[in-house]
Amino acid sequence: MESRGRKRFIFLINTICVVRGRPVELEGSGGRSQALGPSLKAEEGVGFRFASYISDYMVLQKEPAGAVIWGFGIPGATVRVILYRGQEAIMEKVTQVKAQSSNTWMVVLDPVKPGGPFEVMAQQTLGRMNSTLRIHNVLFGDVWLCSGQSNLKMTVSQIFNATKEMYNIAPYQSVRIMSVSLVEAEEELEDLTEIDLPWSKPTPGNLGHGNFTYMSALCWLYGRYLYDTLRYPVGLVSSVWGGTAIEAWSSERVLKACNVPDHGYIPEESVTGPREHSVVWNAMVHPLCNMTLKGVLWYQGESNMDYNRNLYNCTFPALIEDWRQTFHRGSQGQTERFFPFGFVQLSSYLAPPSPDEGFPHIRWHQTADFGYVPNVKMPNTFMAVTMDLGDRDSPFGSVHPRDKQTVAYRLHLGARAVVYGEKNLIFQGPLPEKIELLARQELINITYHQQIQLQRQDNKIFQISCCSNHQCKWLPAPMSTFSTRTLTLNTKPCRDSVAAVRYAWDSWPCEYKQCPIYHPSSTLPAPPFVAFINGR
Repeated sequence: MESRGRKRFIFLINTICVVRGRPVELEGSGGRSQALGPSLKAEEGVGFRFASYISDYMVLQKEPAGAVIWGFGIPGATVRVILYRGQEAIMEKVTQVKAQSSNTWMVVLDPVKPGGPFEVMAQQTLGRMNSTLRIHNVLFGDVWLCSGQSNLKMTVSQIFNATKEMYNIAPYQSVRIMSVSLVEAEEELEDLTEIDLPWSKPTPGNLGHGNFTYMSALCWLYGRYLYDTLRYPVGLVSSVWGGTAIEAWSSERVLKACNVPDHGYIPEESVTGPREHSVVWNAMVHPLCNMTLKGVLWYQGESNMDYNRNLYNCTFPALIEDWRQTFHRGSQGQTERFFPFGFVQLSSYLAPPSPDEGFPHIRWHQTADFGYVPNVKMPNTFMAVTMDLGDRDSPFGSVHPRDKQTVAYRLHLGARAVVYGEKNLIFQGPLPEKIELLARQELINITYHQQIQLQRQDNKIFQISCCSNHQCKWLPAPMSTFSTRTLTLNTKPCRDSVAAVRYAWDSWPCEYKQCPIYHPSSTLPAPPFVAFINGR
């Protein structure tokens, strides 16, 4: 489904230092990033470098948090980190390299208002030896990490209006992008070993770099929508691998908490990426945990349709909690303990006929079986409902719909409401508030928490569980009447006891933007649900 990105960085083991696609300037070199040649003396800058992802053009998290700057050095050496704006040094932090096996140093900058550009200088001193690193054109803004599988990995060249979108970049030079390489590891790594795309300004080349390579289109479009609202810099880190199950993105802590079996049959047709548990978390997420983040975006679940599906209502909330703990701790408390976590509910898929309908169950489990977020098990989360964005003609298969613009728009509405506190903003479709069985009239009355617009009649998208002698089957429940907030279903198809009702419980519940129920002023679809009902 996806190719491993080209190795972009030069790794020089047991030499002067390591260059990872970022500027490394030894004292007096006066230049940009350069490969280290034999003319450099071995004593200069021994072992002194920034963490792999700290480079030119990066975005650091703005106030009220403090951005973390860290790297590697000589044990016992003193490291000074100075933040410059123009020629003016506006902040200085001093630390020492830890005399431990990792040989790391770290400082937390004072909170900085959004904007830039800035320069960050780090200087290591040990006796008479000095070495200096510099990164340039650094901005302060909000930093978002985007992770998941191939629908998040699709590039701008793969989506609708690709050419137009790739060249719509001039107003967005303060939206900076970075993409992590596909790497596995058996243990949690401290730093990234490879990066496909170091921090960069957007260009047609790095936004549309082939299929499933480099920068996530959805991540980019989300950042663009955010910038239009916030009007300050946005940093986007894409760490994505197609065909991956949630177990690959989960630490051992998550797997243990949810009693995930150590071994089991993994269907090759759904899990085409790494098949070992935790290996992607270890290599592609844990190394970022010292980074101060604003939040995370997540689009994953297709690969769990036939693998540990019934555990997803545990593994997904547990992953969110574990990532929150890890990033909060790694950033010295600067990333919020319950940082916002946005995700995409699975879209539509032309699946072969199946009695157990994997996609609807994953959609439901993505909400911890509440049908909506935020909820008590998933606080400070937001979700884009996308079951109405099916793409029958996608050249990448129906599992990869090309309309990522609408997905990004719906996600950014959730962020504006949940993360940025925008009041009176409709950011999710109508949710059922009350469901009543009117047995004598052979009707079910559904009251929604907000106004509804019935876009079209659909006599199959609602279903009722019809039970007799402890045997139940799902039957269509035709729509009968509706008003501004209520909808009535006909239960006549069931001659026995009605136990439950569900909506849009199908891998492909409706055609493109043609589900029956939307909010009248926002074009946001009502999400799928299943509920037990009580008669009266």
